Amino acid sequence: MKRYSFLVSMWLTWLAAAALARELPDFTELAEKQGPAVVNVSTTSAARSGEGPSEDDPMFDFFRRFGPQAPGPRDEENRSLGSGFIISADGYILTNAHVVSAADDITVTLTDKREFKAKVIGADKRTDVALIKIEASGLPKLTLGDPSQLKVGEWVVAIGSPFGFENTVTAGIVSAKGRSLPQENYVPFIQTDVAINPGNSGGPLFNLKGEVVGINSQIYSRTGGFMGLSFAIPIDVALDISDQLRKSGRVSRGWLGVVIQEVTKDLADSFGLAKPAGAVIASVERGGPADKAGFEPSDVILKFDNKPVNNSIDLPRLVAAAKPGSKINVQVWRKGQTKDIAVTLAELPQDNVAAGKSPKRSKASDANKLGLALAELTAEQRKQLEVESGLLVEDAQGPSSKAGIRAGDVILSINNTEVKTLDQFNQAVAKLEGRRNVALLVKRGESTQFITLRIGAG
Repeated sequence: MKRYSFLVSMWLTWLAAAALARELPDFTELAEKQGPAVVNVSTTSAARSGEGPSEDDPMFDFFRRFGPQAPGPRDEENRSLGSGFIISADGYILTNAHVVSAADDITVTLTDKREFKAKVIGADKRTDVALIKIEASGLPKLTLGDPSQLKVGEWVVAIGSPFGFENTVTAGIVSAKGRSLPQENYVPFIQTDVAINPGNSGGPLFNLKGEVVGINSQIYSRTGGFMGLSFAIPIDVALDISDQLRKSGRVSRGWLGVVIQEVTKDLADSFGLAKPAGAVIASVERGGPADKAGFEPSDVILKFDNKPVNNSIDLPRLVAAAKPGSKINVQVWRKGQTKDIAVTLAELPQDNVAAGKSPKRSKASDANKLGLALAELTAEQRKQLEVESGLLVEDAQGPSSKAGIRAGDVILSINNTEVKTLDQFNQAVAKLEGRRNVALLVKRGESTQFITLRIGAG
């Protein structure tokens, strides 16, 4: 009987082990086949005084690139390390722009220890994608996959050179898709929990088919090391950039010429929208494509080229991906109705990042009264402030102050109604009975933004 029980126990143990083996993926074949096309990218550059982010920067301990962070004396040449991967047998390699952007000399090392000097074909800082080239032939190359087919929870694998340890393989799952990061307007990042560390920058992220679905680019870290949050550039975004870099050495993007902000629940309510969605225009750049097409502040962009704009972060990507000179249909919500506007896009200037970038926003809190002391603008003030109309805030107390409005601000409109006189403003306020929210369009310095006040609350 004891022997029988022992055999049953062994059999159950074997079944459990077999079931576990079926559930956990085996990465050995992927690592063996794809590893040779992943390269080590080392760079040297002359030390430049004042290089690097300030530790006083609020983002210093938040998001860190995990590529070139080189220890050593500041008065000598800097050496740094990153990763990359071969996309063509004749030596084209994808990596991160921040790996090679400041490099005076680039060396690519293959897994068979061969070394090649590389030249930069082009680098795009806005997406952190770079294309470099080595003079070689018959090289192993990677197959590129479709990141749109990735599912949250799916296994993914990274290969790179963390801390200089070449061809290190780490694995994890997709944590989220389409992730937006601070100061990154053009990339819908893939978030994973794959272990990524300094030196992995520019290396590939694979699905279980062995296809590249992303380029590892950033981590969330307060220490500079891995803390469970890694971000990769979708390979389709990177490939579009690399194709442009290969053809012309630069990237051309569409430009609409608006400053936008998120549509909050309070703003949606004040605009009469059924739900918070889209991107609300805070200001329109004079002479830009949107200005010429007739866009107005307070328009809420709902669709761009028939593609839905669910959040404000969607718009910069859609605009940038459109070809300059193309005529695009844009659906907006204006004063309670949808309206289609045709606009011909221009090219985003190389030093312009406001093709749909969110403005700086003051901290807003709910309020139930306006509490504003206003004055009509003089002709000289309108000229100085570069506005055609508006009311100057002389004092903001109570709820308005708490919402972020302060003396010196200029109120341009209330609930999408332009205000030129105090009488107009007071009449608009008198009509607010029964409304829960009021949206004020406020100009402060060079920026314009909507500030929402909640009214009628106890």
